[in-house]
Amino acid sequence: MANQSDLFAGLAVAMITPFENGEIDETALRALVDYHVEQGTDTLCPVGTTGESPTLSHDEHKQVISIVCNQAAGRIKVMAGTGSNSTREAIELTKYAQGAGVDGALHVAPYYNKPTQEGFFQHYQAIAESVEIPIVIYNIPGRTAKNIEPETIIRLAEIPNIVAVKESTGSMDQASHILSACDLAVLSGDDSLTLPLMALGGKGVVSVVGNIVPGDVKSMLNAFNAGDLALAREWHFKLFALCRNLLGLATNPIPIKAAMQLLGRDNGEVRLPMTQLDSSSMQVLEKTLQDYGLL
Repeated sequence: MANQSDLFAGLAVAMITPFENGEIDETALRALVDYHVEQGTDTLCPVGTTGESPTLSHDEHKQVISIVCNQAAGRIKVMAGTGSNSTREAIELTKYAQGAGVDGALHVAPYYNKPTQEGFFQHYQAIAESVEIPIVIYNIPGRTAKNIEPETIIRLAEIPNIVAVKESTGSMDQASHILSACDLAVLSGDDSLTLPLMALGGKGVVSVVGNIVPGDVKSMLNAFNAGDLALAREWHFKLFALCRNLLGLATNPIPIKAAMQLLGRDNGEVRLPMTQLDSSSMQVLEKTLQDYGLL
């Protein structure tokens, strides 16, 4: 399966989890799935970082996966976040997701306990061997406190159902090392680095900004894939300020939920320890959306 490098190519959107009075808003979640089907998004990624997975209970985690798969109904691919710093917990969640009908599972590197490189390898190996669905590695040392080194990722590429890596190190050297040495699909985990990564051979993006402008992100990807680098660059620069502020004004997903609130697409509710965007940052965000033409 490792040669299926285009399985999650294109635009994957890291979905928010909508809340209403502290509880999962199922109606709003189903509406988001329908919106992305209509917009031509290629893959949905529920219960990842943007979906506030650290504050969801295990039952809620499973609930979101089941709702998204049910509403997707085969119309759009689903790559659910089922990672954990406990290998047993990650396996249990991934088995559940497989039963719910996901197309693949996104696995963040074990956080806080800072495994050795051998620990990373054995963690992903154990997960991959426990299920039949494709596995995507999610490497984000800014969140997890330790990098999965390129040599380890290249080694993991030999496992048949590990098919891709969501590259969120911000290092083009790391991405180049991986792309030069194995056939894993490399997906950008940073919206503002999508085009540079595509130029190296990346296959797409797991996008935050795609929550509000999926069509524009798709247009950039399509222009690049059509060989129109000038047009792709135009889209990159148009999207840049939006990408920068949605990921820079506060910790993700605070700004994207605030943006969706301003656009009437969510109520902006987050769970502690996430808090609402402060008023000065909200003004910057509002101006960003106005400058982009969304408000």
